[in-house]
Amino acid sequence: MRRITGKTKDETLIELQSASDSQVADGPAVLTAFKINLHPDESSGNGLKEAPLPGHTETDKLHPNKDTVFFRDGVRRVDFVLSYVDDKDGEKKQERRREFESNLEKAGLELETEDKSDSKDQKTYFLKIHAPWDVLATYADVLKIKVPFKESDIPHGQDVPLEWLSHPFRLPGHVMHPQPDYFTYPFDKTKTDFFLINDKDTFFPPSTRNRIVFYILARCPYYKEGRKDRGKTGIKRLLSNGTYTAAFPLHDCRYWKKARNAECESERYNLYKHWARFLCFYKEQPLNLIRKYYGEKIGIYFAWLGFYTEMLFFAAVMGLICFTYGVLSYDDNISSKEICDADIGGSILMCPLCDKKCPFWKLNSTCLSSWQSHLFDNEGTVFFAIFMGIWVTLFLEFWKRRQARLEYEWDLVDFEEEQQQLQIRPEFEIRCTNRRLNKITQEMEPYLPVTSKCARFCLSAATVVFWISLIVACIIGVIVYRLAVYAAFASIIKDPMRKIQLVGRFITPQLATSVTASCINFVIIMILNFFYERVAVWITDMEIPKTHLEYENRLTMKMFLFQFVNYYSSCFYVAFFKGKFVGYPGDYSYMFGKWSNLRNEECDPGGCLIELTTQLVIVMTGKQLCGNIQEALLPLIRNWWSGRRGRHNPENHYSRWEQDHVLQNFSQLGLFYEYLEMVIQFGFITLFVASFPLAPLLALFNNILEIRVDAWKFTTQFRRPVASKARNIGAWQEILNAVAILSVVTNAFIMAFTSDMIPRMVYLYAYSPEASMTGYVNNSLSIYNISQIPERNMPEDSWSDNSTTTCRYRDYRYPPGHQREYMHTMQFWHILAAKMAFIIIMEHVVFVVKFFVAWMIPDVPSDVKARIKRERYLIQEYLHNYEVEQLKLQLSASFITEPQSDVTLTPDKHEVLSECL
Repeated sequence: MRRITGKTKDETLIELQSASDSQVADGPAVLTAFKINLHPDESSGNGLKEAPLPGHTETDKLHPNKDTVFFRDGVRRVDFVLSYVDDKDGEKKQERRREFESNLEKAGLELETEDKSDSKDQKTYFLKIHAPWDVLATYADVLKIKVPFKESDIPHGQDVPLEWLSHPFRLPGHVMHPQPDYFTYPFDKTKTDFFLINDKDTFFPPSTRNRIVFYILARCPYYKEGRKDRGKTGIKRLLSNGTYTAAFPLHDCRYWKKARNAECESERYNLYKHWARFLCFYKEQPLNLIRKYYGEKIGIYFAWLGFYTEMLFFAAVMGLICFTYGVLSYDDNISSKEICDADIGGSILMCPLCDKKCPFWKLNSTCLSSWQSHLFDNEGTVFFAIFMGIWVTLFLEFWKRRQARLEYEWDLVDFEEEQQQLQIRPEFEIRCTNRRLNKITQEMEPYLPVTSKCARFCLSAATVVFWISLIVACIIGVIVYRLAVYAAFASIIKDPMRKIQLVGRFITPQLATSVTASCINFVIIMILNFFYERVAVWITDMEIPKTHLEYENRLTMKMFLFQFVNYYSSCFYVAFFKGKFVGYPGDYSYMFGKWSNLRNEECDPGGCLIELTTQLVIVMTGKQLCGNIQEALLPLIRNWWSGRRGRHNPENHYSRWEQDHVLQNFSQLGLFYEYLEMVIQFGFITLFVASFPLAPLLALFNNILEIRVDAWKFTTQFRRPVASKARNIGAWQEILNAVAILSVVTNAFIMAFTSDMIPRMVYLYAYSPEASMTGYVNNSLSIYNISQIPERNMPEDSWSDNSTTTCRYRDYRYPPGHQREYMHTMQFWHILAAKMAFIIIMEHVVFVVKFFVAWMIPDVPSDVKARIKRERYLIQEYLHNYEVEQLKLQLSASFITEPQSDVTLTPDKHEVLSECL
C-alpha cells in the first residue's frame, strides 16, 4: 500500500481497495478509504489538486480549527501521534520510518501526516494514527477487553443518615459518574450483536483505543519484508534511536476550556475544573472520570492516595491531642524543674562529654533541652504508639475493602490471571531468542535459559549489595563526622562555669552537631538517590523480566530496599545505637578502638528522643519540600523558560498535537516514583512516630497538596499517558504490610530504649520514697571520682576547683568506694527487665489487636460479593440465551436451504435440539 503525504496543496483523495495490503495481524482484511499525504521526499512532483471534502466550505479551509482530535475529514479520530524531524542521519531513519509505517498500514491502521511547514518550529512532522473498527474489534478480542452487554439492575448503596452533611464535599453527578453502570463481558468479535453497540465510532472509549494502538506499535517491526531482525521491532526502539522523537495519544481538549467540537468529551476540562485546582482540595476525587480518561492504573493510584490521606486525618488528630497533652503538662514536669533549679541542677557538675575539648559542665545548662524533650517524651506518647499500631491495621484492612469495590466497579476482577500472558514485554520477546512449548497454551513461546537467568540474578544481587554497602559506608562517615565535629563545637561553644555550652541559651554542641549532621545526611541521601535510580532501572532491564507486572515488582523491591536503607538508617542509628555503647568515665568506648580518639557519642542531655525527633523532622520535611518543589515549581520554571504557548494563542494557530507535543512525557516509571514517595512517607509516620506525634499532621498537609499537585501535573503538564490496567497497587501492598509489622517493633523499642519513660516509671513505682518524681534526676545520675579520670579524657583547660571532687554521668553504677565500684546497680537490671517486659507486652497487645481486627474485617464487602455472583450468573444466562437464538437462526437457515427430500426430517431435528437447549 502506498501512502501519499505532503503539504495541503498536494493532498489528494485516494480510494484504497486492495484488501491484501490492509490485513490486520491475525485478523480480517480492512477496506480503507481516506485522504492521505505525500512526503516531500517521496513525491514525484506532480501537482495533484486536492479533492474537496463533503461538508467543508472555503471558509473552513481559510480558517480551520486546528485544535481538534480528528483527521482532516473530521470523521476519523486521532488515536495516537508520532513526531519526527529531519536530521543529518535522515536517510537511515527515513528508511526505518517507511518500513514501520508500511507495516502499520498492513496491520490495518490508517495514517495521515502533517508536514513540517505547518508546525511552529518548521521542522517537526506529525504522523496521526487512526484505528478503524475492524482493528479495534480484533485486538479487543485478543486483549479480552471487557465491554458492556447489559445495563446494571443492581441498585447502589442506600441513603446514608445525615448525608446532607457531605454535600459541600461532593462533585456534580456527571463528573462523579461519567457513564452508566453496566454488566460487562470480554469482547468477542464473533458475537458483536451480543454487546450494547450503539455507535461503533464511540463504542470503545479513547483510553481503550490508545491502549490498543500502543499494543500494535510496541510489536510492529520495521525491517524489510523477507528479512528477520528481531531487534528491529517496536516503537520504543524507534524512540530510543531517534527515528521518532515522541509517541503519545492526544488530550481531548485544552484544559481551561471545552472543545468546540460537540463530539469531543472535554473530559480534560472537567478534570481540571473539578479536580486539579487547589481550591478543590476539600472535594472528593472524580475517580471514575480519572479511570475513564487515564486508565485503571492511574485511577487506582489516586484512589489509594486519597484513601491514605483520609485515614491520615484520624492519626493527625490523635497525634495533635498527644502533643497538646505534652504542652499542657509542661508545668507538671518535675524532672525539668529540678534540672533548671539553680540549687539542684545548678549544683550538679557533669563529666566531660568528649576528650580534651569538652569541659566539665553544670546540669542546669540543659534546662531548655529538657523542656523540649518533654513535649514528645511523655505518657501520652505510649498511648499514641499503641494507637498507631492499630491505625495501620485499620488502614490496610479498609483499603483492601475499598480496593475490592474498585476491582468490581472497574471490571478488574480476575484481570491478572487472564492477562498475564498477554502482558509479555516486547523487550523479552526480542531479546530471548530461545523458544519452548507452553504446556498450557501448547504454543511456542520465548524463554530465558536457567544459566543466563542465574548469572543475571547474581550480578543484580551483587550490584544491590554494593550500593547498600555504599549507603552504610556513608552513614558511618556521617557518624565519624558527628564524633569529630562535636569536640570542635564543644571547644567553640563553652564557658567553663557560667553558661557552659550555651550560646544565647539555644544552641548546644549536641544540637549543633545533630542539625548539621542531619543536613549533611539528607544531602547524601538525595545524591545517592540520583545515581541509584538509574542503576536500579539498568539492572532490572538486564534481568529481562517476562511481563510488565514482573518488571514493576522487581524494580519496586530493589528501589524500596535501597530507599529504606538510605532514608531510615540514620534514624535507626539515633534511635537504637547512639548513647547505648558509651561506657563510663575511665573506661569509655571508642568507635574504632582507643587509638582512633573517636569516642562513642552520648545522647543529648535532654535524652536521645529529642535528637531522633530532630533527625526525623529534618529528613522527612526536607524530602517533602524537595519533592513538592521538584513537582510544582520546576514545571512552572520550565514552561516560563521555554516560552510554552499558553492561553493567549488562538485555537486555529496551533494544532492539538502540537500543543501536546511540547508537554512533558509521562514515563513508564512515572507512577512508580509517586508510589515510592508516599510509601517512604508512610514509613516515617509509622516506624518512628513515637518520637514525633506531629508527623501524621505534617504528612496530611503534604498529601492534601500532593493530590492537587499530581492532578495539576497530569492535566496540564504531561502528555496523555497510554491507558493501562492494574487491579491493585501491586508489590506496594506487601511492602506496606511489612512496614506495618516492623513499625510495631520499632515503636516498642523506641519507647523502651530511646525514651526515658521506663526509667521514670521504675523510679516512680519502685524507688521513689514519696511515690513521686521528686529526686529522679539525682537518682538517674551516677558518681565518678574526678581524680580517677585518665589524662586523655580530661579537658585541656586546667581544672582547679578543689571544692568539687566528683562529677556525674548518665548511668546506673555504684559510686566510688563501693565494693562493686562502677559496676551496674540492681536498679539498672530492674530497668532493663522492665524494658524487655514492656516490649513483649506492647508487641503482643498490638499484634493481637491487629490480627483480631484483620479477622473481623472481611477483605471483600458482602454487597460486592453479591454483585460479582449476580454478574456471573447473568453472563451465563445471557450467553446461553444468545447461543440458543443463534442456533435457532442457523437451524432455520439450514431448513430453508436443505433439499426438498430432507424437509420431512428437519422439523423433528429442530424440535429435538430446541428441547435439549
